Amino acid sequence: MATSRRRWFTVALLLLVVASLWRGLASRAWRLPPLPATPGTPYAAPPDDDFIWRRLKHRYPVTSLRPLPTAGADALPGVQAHFAAEAPERKQQRLQRRDAIRAAFVKSWTAYKEHAWLRDEVTPVTGQQKDTFGGWGATLVDSLDTLWIMDLGADFEAAVDAAHRSISFATTQAHTVNVFETTIRFLGGLLSAYDLSGDARLLAKARDVGHMLYAAFDTPNHLPVTRWDLHAAARGEAQAAHASTLLAEMGSLGLEFTRLSLVTGDARYHDAVQRIAELLAAAQPATKVPGLWPILVDAAAEDFDAGADYALGGMADSAYEYLPKMAALLGQGAGLYADMYARSVEASRAHLFFQPLTPTGEAMLFPGVLHASVTDGLVETRLETSAGHLICFTGGMLALGGRLLANATHLDWAAKLTRGCLWAYDSLPTGVMPETSLLAACPDAASPCAWDESVWHAAVARAQPPGEARATIRDQRLPPGFAHIPDPRYILRPEAIESVFLMYRTTGDPRWQDRAWAMWTAIDALTSTPLANSAVWDVNTPAGEAPAKADSMESFWLGETLKYFYLIFSEPGLVSMDEWVFNTEAHPFRRLRGGTVGV
Repeated sequence: MATSRRRWFTVALLLLVVASLWRGLASRAWRLPPLPATPGTPYAAPPDDDFIWRRLKHRYPVTSLRPLPTAGADALPGVQAHFAAEAPERKQQRLQRRDAIRAAFVKSWTAYKEHAWLRDEVTPVTGQQKDTFGGWGATLVDSLDTLWIMDLGADFEAAVDAAHRSISFATTQAHTVNVFETTIRFLGGLLSAYDLSGDARLLAKARDVGHMLYAAFDTPNHLPVTRWDLHAAARGEAQAAHASTLLAEMGSLGLEFTRLSLVTGDARYHDAVQRIAELLAAAQPATKVPGLWPILVDAAAEDFDAGADYALGGMADSAYEYLPKMAALLGQGAGLYADMYARSVEASRAHLFFQPLTPTGEAMLFPGVLHASVTDGLVETRLETSAGHLICFTGGMLALGGRLLANATHLDWAAKLTRGCLWAYDSLPTGVMPETSLLAACPDAASPCAWDESVWHAAVARAQPPGEARATIRDQRLPPGFAHIPDPRYILRPEAIESVFLMYRTTGDPRWQDRAWAMWTAIDALTSTPLANSAVWDVNTPAGEAPAKADSMESFWLGETLKYFYLIFSEPGLVSMDEWVFNTEAHPFRRLRGGTVGV
């Protein structure tokens, strides 16, 4: 057995050397990246040197671990469509669009390299640097897999070397660490770049992040401190999960922690997040709105129905998103994650989805926010017909889930949800959707309704301070169907293009590519600066006026937004959805298939 392990280890090293040599020799358009280690293949762990998180003794050690997951027995349906042959002129147009996106990425990446290397972000107007996520080089790590996917080999090698040599997760100057953001950006970014490239330096660094984050689970009930005082933990001080915790920050760690367990063979990471999933599953049928969890949960008391507001958008979003994605990662068409996903979608359709009132009457949906209260044991609810940019991931979520579970109804809702966000984009003079808005709604979400200006005006009157609706619409330049725009910013978010990408990959319909290009031209015109692209303060400015730039470019611009735009114009076999699943920061992980990783 020992001889066998050494033989496998030698073969793995040779494969890494060959992959490194091959990387610069050929186009990657249809080439499969090298396979990383699989469960059962020996993993050479770095030595337990002076890295504090490997030496730290836990106050509440876990004494029994759930076993590593293996691929489900189900043969899941394919996610990707069968793509028709492409006409030469259509291919030429697609490649020109793809290359334009790549050029925009290179522009933003160059600004980061020249002005903020190894810092979290570059300011795209003034060319300054700032740290927003621990000072661990968020833009660098978030961009690693995009660099690989876009075949920017020299920049990828330089970024990997910098991450390996110059970024340490031993400590930070930040007072607290957001465990969720650190997981999706840093752990997710490193694991995905490892899955794509097979570079062992990335896995070693991901293991460092995993060791650090696992210390946040050292609480009496083994639920994490989501806004975490890393420094107190390093001193060995006692810590406990918080009574007020966002659902998304508690329920969106599963993909990254499970993937880390799969590639290292260390079951404790998967054990930690599986415990959360089991608590969510137990609570789901018995919440005030069965099938859904509130935005706020009490992690200290393990109460997953502590809050009163239920939504799929901000602060809850990725907890729902990860349900079908965990099913995809593990190859399970039934069981814990698939069942929770199915129940949550049915509850969303019953309680959250609404049809917006629009001049065209096109069939579309948005998920609103449900406010629940309990009086004398009876639950009363009120639906707020809001439409934040963050909810625009839902179309893609249902497209993925609908394909995995072969549910045609979910696929129909996916198209309607995605069309809703595209309508919101088209409705604004800049061609870009605002961060948050309130909409007038049809009385019946099941079918479109005819345009009625009086219904729109009544919605404006309810949403705004006292005043005449026509004057409010004129003064605030409200597009037809919009009742209020509380936050008119665009901060380079990826959620809408994410759903358009998934609709294209699941249907093969090239019209989704055309919609994506319209989105891109509007976004680039709105946000471009001489250095890169910047968030803007107001997408609803008067015609002819340029919106003021916010001088901000979060790492997800390079890690998510530009990646999805690039992939929708790339060959569909590049990062196939039948082989990969994206985390909420658009980092692709190899799906577990047939009991092995990526096989």
